[in-house]
Amino acid sequence: MFQKAEKDVKIVRSNYDIVLIMLVILLSVFGLVMIYSVSSYNAARYYNDANLYFKRQGLFLIVGLMLMFIVSMIDYHIYINPVRWLFGIRPIWLFYLLCLGLQVYVLVNGYEAGGSSRWIQIPKLGNFQPSELTKICVILLVAYLVHRVPNRINYFYGFVAVAIFVLPLLGLVAMLNLSTAVVIAGIFGVICFTAAKKKGYFLIVLLLMVAFLVIFVFAADYRSERIDTWLHPEDVDPSSQIVQGLYAIASGGLWGKGLGHSIQKMGFITEVHTDMIFTVICEELGIFGAIMVIAVFLMLLWRLLHIAVNAPDMFGGLIATGVLAHIALQVLLNIAVVTGSIPATGIPFPFISYGGSSLTVLLIEMGIALSVSKYTNRERAIDE
Repeated sequence: MFQKAEKDVKIVRSNYDIVLIMLVILLSVFGLVMIYSVSSYNAARYYNDANLYFKRQGLFLIVGLMLMFIVSMIDYHIYINPVRWLFGIRPIWLFYLLCLGLQVYVLVNGYEAGGSSRWIQIPKLGNFQPSELTKICVILLVAYLVHRVPNRINYFYGFVAVAIFVLPLLGLVAMLNLSTAVVIAGIFGVICFTAAKKKGYFLIVLLLMVAFLVIFVFAADYRSERIDTWLHPEDVDPSSQIVQGLYAIASGGLWGKGLGHSIQKMGFITEVHTDMIFTVICEELGIFGAIMVIAVFLMLLWRLLHIAVNAPDMFGGLIATGVLAHIALQVLLNIAVVTGSIPATGIPFPFISYGGSSLTVLLIEMGIALSVSKYTNRERAIDE
């Protein structure tokens, strides 16, 4: 994909990818509408404020969009260039240490919510999930390490050299949130696979990742119980999230019941505004509406692929590839979970599920991708 080395590329300044910006705003605003639709009943019932989740997500959306545009104005090379007043240290390494520290802190003293201790509680601002920030760190770190010695990634030892730095973060995340660890591992694998010219050894990598995943799954009873539940749905409590979610998808039909007319959101699906929001999209907007949402995501992925292919250097191309992998994996895994295609796990639907940490991080990632999109090869710019 990336044919030229950095030193051989003549770079010109280009325009923002307006299509990408519009798609991001479209998905985020649609998510805000769906959050109000699916959460207003429970928010009014339990908190006496039907707009509670809508207002919170709206605030995070405004802040996230501001951060997206601020980050997009920063040259993406700043993350890997030595900083003189930091004694020549590259910012990516400080970011790496910050994410390691946050993951250790949440492991030792994390705030518990929903039966899991994955958050850091910030007074007056809510809860912050460090594993979301770790996704950005892994994208930038792996892109940096691979672009430094691109030829080594063609061999298994090169992959292992990069993995040495990723595994501490991956292991800390996996201890508390296996599903997020799977996404991070996928991002790492996709970036390396894209950069490597010789891809045969990735079969070994895939087998190793599957082996570690199996070990982690059966190391905890509640994870193995999810496997049993998935394999034997006939034994599942009819009131469980997955069963009720399938009822929602089935009852929506082709055109849906209409926006705001879901039945399953009225206490049948717990925390429906988070990981299970796609089921209500199917119920209210039907299969047609769900296909339209997926189509918008495919357009978003296409724009990210366009940025990756036309990036002025390998580092920029791999950043865009990592962002693409992050969104694609989360969309795929979320839909697979809510449709019962894979065992239940907590993966939010990008830009649409409720969650300040997830939305803010995604918008920052979009800002980094937009920063890459501002530059292109001179040869490609002339051709276009």
